[in-house]
Amino acid sequence: MSTQVTVQTSGEAQRAVAAHVPTLVEEKFASRLFSRDHTLWGPEAEDEASKRLAWVGLPEASRPLLSVFRPIVDACREEGLTRVVLCGMGGSSLAPEVICATEGVDLVVLDSSHPDQVRTALAGDLGTTVVVVSSKSGSTVETDSQRRAFEHAFVEAGLEPSDHVVIVTDPGSPLQEQSDQAGLRVVAADPDVGGRYSALTAFGLVPSALAGVDVGALLSDAANASALLSVDAEGNPGLVLGAAMAGLEQARRDKLVLVDEGSGIDGLPAWAEQLIAESTGKQGTGVLPVVVDGPEAPEVQGPAGDVTVAHLVADASAASLPDDGAHLAVSGTLGGQLMLWEVATAVAGRLLGINPFDQPDVESAKTAARSMLDDPPSSEQSGSSEAVEVTTLGGDWYDGSGSLDDAVSALLAQLDPEHGYVAVMAYLDRWAHAALEEQVRAPLARRAGRPVTFGWGPRFLHSTGQFHKGGPATGVYVQITDTPADDLAVPGRDFGFGTLIAAQAAGDATVLADHGRPVLRLHLHDLDTGLAAVRAALTGTQD
Repeated sequence: MSTQVTVQTSGEAQRAVAAHVPTLVEEKFASRLFSRDHTLWGPEAEDEASKRLAWVGLPEASRPLLSVFRPIVDACREEGLTRVVLCGMGGSSLAPEVICATEGVDLVVLDSSHPDQVRTALAGDLGTTVVVVSSKSGSTVETDSQRRAFEHAFVEAGLEPSDHVVIVTDPGSPLQEQSDQAGLRVVAADPDVGGRYSALTAFGLVPSALAGVDVGALLSDAANASALLSVDAEGNPGLVLGAAMAGLEQARRDKLVLVDEGSGIDGLPAWAEQLIAESTGKQGTGVLPVVVDGPEAPEVQGPAGDVTVAHLVADASAASLPDDGAHLAVSGTLGGQLMLWEVATAVAGRLLGINPFDQPDVESAKTAARSMLDDPPSSEQSGSSEAVEVTTLGGDWYDGSGSLDDAVSALLAQLDPEHGYVAVMAYLDRWAHAALEEQVRAPLARRAGRPVTFGWGPRFLHSTGQFHKGGPATGVYVQITDTPADDLAVPGRDFGFGTLIAAQAAGDATVLADHGRPVLRLHLHDLDTGLAAVRAALTGTQD
């Protein structure tokens, strides 16, 4: 794998670089970004940007943090706490997940409110478990609920929660105040870094270090890349990548297919997906990341006219890219690529004319979910089979008179054949049904002839969920939900995890419908039979 970050482009992506990078260099975008110039994205973004640019200095600024949490890491190892569980959502979980997977160390990432998945996490050896609870605001409902469940489980097992829980949060957050009172170990994160740019803050470093990663080396790699990314030069890979992502005519190429072809970084597309989608998908524009499972994916084999393909490789300088369409190759160390994609996303925000640091529609989905918890909706069934309940929202695109297959066909008929995409959103136990993504995504893309994204709820709400509502109105949405056989109570709350995930799914669907997006909700009354029926209906095949 290349020791420095490298980006190569071809076709229309190369032409976009030629059109925009010289101007970015002339405007001194890179040096101004690294000097934290909050005016780069226009007057409306200045207030938010002024509080969200500390990430550019993290490769050096985070080094003193290592000595802060090193005693915690050492103590946990001395106490035999070898199983590390991370409770966090979005930027609090995706970066440590990719860091640990790439370094080959174990980390249990609990980023779900599905009771079966939470129950599985709780079933591990609690005596050897340290739980990292990560929440920037300190009020994220999923993370708060997971914390309550683990603390209750520790007490039930005769263990002291203060010996097994580490909190990562912003200074002064409700979670810090509560944790200080409870005697829990707390590591304060940098409040001037947004969640999706927080890979090199305490949110990314603490769980990774507890799991056994040399995070000092990670920071060194990031620092080496920053020296290149901060220079006002046409060869700056951050400027090149950002221009290739967002510098093409957005009416034609607003989808970025991410395909790992031997990058050596495990899970990088999922992390980049959240960063790009949540940062750019607003005001009716944006770049939609489409994570595919290999170079044979239909979006790579026959990319449509609105698609740019990003090939994540071991050495981009040696990559052979097609001359037609829009292609780019990216390589580099993990720390270097974390900085590279963050810089490129900031560049994309500049080119799109949006604020890359806010996420207004993520907040709207959270508000809707809270209202659903207070007043759960009744099911309005517009069509069903024995195992699957079918509900449609977001317009009169289906009359409910047909079968499950008919409902899927009616949804796909709403697709714009040139600019549309399909989003599959599965509010299921990700660990138990991990194969569903591979079984459905690519076959559905072939059937629809359009890019397909696949997200696990509620984790995608902190990622592509922003793009779904704030980006171009070109998507159609499939939501898959179930009713767990056994709910799991959230200690100290008047709802369980099953009620919580149902509220999150209902709130998400409601906000999508309010934005005029066609939504097909498929609720599984019988999990196994229902899943088989849904797979067959979406892919047009028979199991």
